[in-house]
Amino acid sequence: MTRVAIAGAAGRMGRALVRAAKDAGLSVVAATERPGAPDLGKDAGVLAGLDPLGVPLTDDPAALPACDAFIDFTTPAATRAALAALPPGVAAVIGTTGLGADDEAAIAAAAGARVIVKSGNFSLGVNLLAALVRQAAARLGTDWDIEILETHHRMKVDAPSGTALLLGEAAAEGRGAPLSDLRTPPYDGLTGPRRAGAIGFAVQRGGGVIGEHDVTFATDGEVLRLSHQALDRALFAKGALAAARWATGKPPGVYSMRDVLAL
Repeated sequence: MTRVAIAGAAGRMGRALVRAAKDAGLSVVAATERPGAPDLGKDAGVLAGLDPLGVPLTDDPAALPACDAFIDFTTPAATRAALAALPPGVAAVIGTTGLGADDEAAIAAAAGARVIVKSGNFSLGVNLLAALVRQAAARLGTDWDIEILETHHRMKVDAPSGTALLLGEAAAEGRGAPLSDLRTPPYDGLTGPRRAGAIGFAVQRGGGVIGEHDVTFATDGEVLRLSHQALDRALFAKGALAAARWATGKPPGVYSMRDVLAL
């Protein structure tokens, strides 16, 4: 049985991962939280609404018991610190969003010695959506404008979402260019006409929305929309746990859910 450690185990995503692990056939053997967190020392199972697992929350990734994979949906700084502290050979499944260039460089460096599965979204539906977006962008010319709208709960701190950026990267790949070349700035004020071939992003925040993403392809005569709506955080947990199981025994490197799902 694959043994996993859960980062941020007192948070909403961390608790969902703990709850989903048993049904996925994985064993939670360790759990972490940030230094000073009020739930340090508490049992990860109890926090997730389960029977006690005998797994108290710790703030030291370097002190984890033997495990196969570390699943991290926390913050960029916490993810970087964990990668530097994890014992050798432990795979890392990273769902942290808001990563900057320095964070990406740290992840790439860490992948020289361990398996890393990194994704802006671990759901099967979103990754299939990304494949469809990639195909549509490749088939439709630059007279088709691409706009990505994402909606999340009021507590989300980064924008656009990691999923929106994943979809933007899929669209850019379909058009044969990096997203940094095609991404347009937010529309605000006198922006002038929309640049042909650009990829735009719009963001909504409110309430308790788990995640909604719409990709619109629009030309003068017609509009095509591809959409995904998350109804339960468990879907992300299931995908991350599947990635943890898949990562066992793979050679070091950075992988994505495209690899896990063989898309």
